[in-house]
Amino acid sequence: MAVTAGTRLGPYEVLAPIGAGGMGEVYRARDWKLDREVAIKVLPANLSQDKEALARFEREAKAVAALSHPNILAIHDFGTHEGVAYAVMELLEGETLRARLDAGPIPQKQAVDFALQIARGLSAAHERGIIHRDLKPENLFLSREGHIKILDFGLAKRTPAVAPGQETGAPTVPGLTEPGTVMGTLGYMSPEQVKGLPVDTRSDIFSFGGVLYEMLSGQRPFARPTAGETIAAILKEEPPDLSQPGHNVSPALDHIVRHCLEKDRDNRFQSARDIAFALSEASVPTIPSGVRPPQTLPKVLIAAAVTVTLAVAGAFVLRRLPRDGKAAEGVKRVAVLPFENLGSAEDDYFVDGIADAVRGKLTSLRGLEVIARGSSVPYKKTSKTPRQIAGELDAPYLLMATVRWQKSGGTSRMQVSPELVQVKASGAPASKWQQPFDAALTDIFQVQSDIAARVAEALGIALGAGEEKKIGEKPTQNLAAYEAFLKAEDTQSSDARKALGFYEQAVALDPSFALAWARVSTLSANLFWFSTPVPELAERAREAANKAVALAPDRPEGYLALGDYQQYVAVDLERAIEQYNQAFRLGPVNADLLNARASLEKRVGRWEAAIEHYRKAEHLDPRSVLTKINLGISLLCMRRSREAREVLDRGLALAPAGLFLIEVKAETYLMDGDLVRARAVVAAAPKGVEPTQLVATLAAVDDLVWVLDDQQTELLLRLTPRA
Repeated sequence: MAVTAGTRLGPYEVLAPIGAGGMGEVYRARDWKLDREVAIKVLPANLSQDKEALARFEREAKAVAALSHPNILAIHDFGTHEGVAYAVMELLEGETLRARLDAGPIPQKQAVDFALQIARGLSAAHERGIIHRDLKPENLFLSREGHIKILDFGLAKRTPAVAPGQETGAPTVPGLTEPGTVMGTLGYMSPEQVKGLPVDTRSDIFSFGGVLYEMLSGQRPFARPTAGETIAAILKEEPPDLSQPGHNVSPALDHIVRHCLEKDRDNRFQSARDIAFALSEASVPTIPSGVRPPQTLPKVLIAAAVTVTLAVAGAFVLRRLPRDGKAAEGVKRVAVLPFENLGSAEDDYFVDGIADAVRGKLTSLRGLEVIARGSSVPYKKTSKTPRQIAGELDAPYLLMATVRWQKSGGTSRMQVSPELVQVKASGAPASKWQQPFDAALTDIFQVQSDIAARVAEALGIALGAGEEKKIGEKPTQNLAAYEAFLKAEDTQSSDARKALGFYEQAVALDPSFALAWARVSTLSANLFWFSTPVPELAERAREAANKAVALAPDRPEGYLALGDYQQYVAVDLERAIEQYNQAFRLGPVNADLLNARASLEKRVGRWEAAIEHYRKAEHLDPRSVLTKINLGISLLCMRRSREAREVLDRGLALAPAGLFLIEVKAETYLMDGDLVRARAVVAAAPKGVEPTQLVATLAAVDDLVWVLDDQQTELLLRLTPRA
């Protein structure tokens, strides 16, 4: 039966042809039952005459129709008329994604929006066990309103091979569709598809990656002159880097695309839902161009943040904290205390480095919550008991150790004796694990990994293959580079420029030292922001961050460095958020990353998010005075003065003479309109606070001269400009 304008197919009247392909011809039609226009696909004769295939197709059509998802083309009906099988679908107005791509690459923000819609549609179908098998721009329709619809969903999955010249779907690029026993469109097929192997939903994920790559770059990821070369590229080659100059695609999106395009499907995203989540995290609010958000903290106070921002831990936790910042049920909380140096005092940096490395490896394990370095370091050479330390850090498990570095006759050995102590509510602290290590210096990384593994075992933390790999990673193969790195870590809080010199020495000795490159970038960015903003520092921050990401794309440190560069040097807050999001995906939650993210959120006006991240940072770094200041200021700016005072009081318990703690606490009373109590806070400053410094700070930083009492005002007026 020939189908032309005016042909009746049951209650539907064909009005005009729309298009044709191997899966049939598509027509605009009138549904006289519901008085609406629809699209009708008339199925090819080989399908219409095969009862078994027709029955399978009908079952598939019913399954797709039951989805009723806004990003999947709706199927209204299915039937046969005088030997012609047809499917009735919603009529769309717009163009295919292929037509849109013919005009060039799609802007990044719009591409992410389209990709999110596709991922959500795929997720809905995959959860019903439906696989597309031919996801490509020709099978994605962009409505005039900007909505994406997935076409022919599941139709190609169960159909037999079609004859040459009758390729699937809408018009395709010549030479890219290879019909036969392998279904799909060659340029977008997964490796398992081109091999003719059984496929599952992860095959669609590979095709999705190809589509997203093309949206962002305007180029097909595996386009080659011949089918054979295309197959070889799909099986063996990686597409060009999207984040390279010219594409202007964020590393976060590049990472998502590459995760979709993994050759081994076990290494890809395992569900479209995961892709949608990753894309949602990559979606960021737009900051108006030319607008530099106000600085919440005085620059003198911001400068104090250098010591925290630069002390980036070596690894990140692979889970998120609950919203209140408290540990999840069943999570073990441990503090790695400074290891005791039994050798020469000049070796302190080496001993501290071993403790930091073990702390970083433990931080990367699920089921563990590790106290940040900043809250552990104050217990170096402490006289406090394990019970006191555990109580102050709210950490029932303490890892301690003694270290002796022996250097004689041209050889170096280290003796490390770690002990994991459990402090219970009652009774004496108990040793959970203890084991001495005596090894050559060349085995330092193995010793660090072994300690972390044994601690995890003692705490009942089962290590997966990925976690075993993580704690076994070596930051560098060059011991001289590692020694320079440790000297930089030891120096950065007291002399940032000297520390930068040591980091530069480390990367010069080992150009593949990704963590050292990240430190070079972060330190350069902070010196640019907090010190003299010379172009050389800006370029070094950018260059080093890109090197760190290129060398270790699956590690968070490089993306954190890129975020710092965008925030403090380029002042591109939208891109900074993208980089911090990527660092979070690869390794949340770390106190330094939380603080950096919170600082940025304040700058874009997301105060509640900033407060939440500061609370989580405080939980992981309970002795950080700076975090308490920042959290207190954020609460104050949200007019939550009582909560702010509670936080500031916790800070004052740690640093009674903290000038900014005193000042901000006084401001909480000013917000309440209580000048008397504000002045009482200033008057109650402990003897450790130098009176001249106190009045100068209040007068110069936030114009609080009017808060000073008569005696303090007189002192202020006697001060010279130098003071």
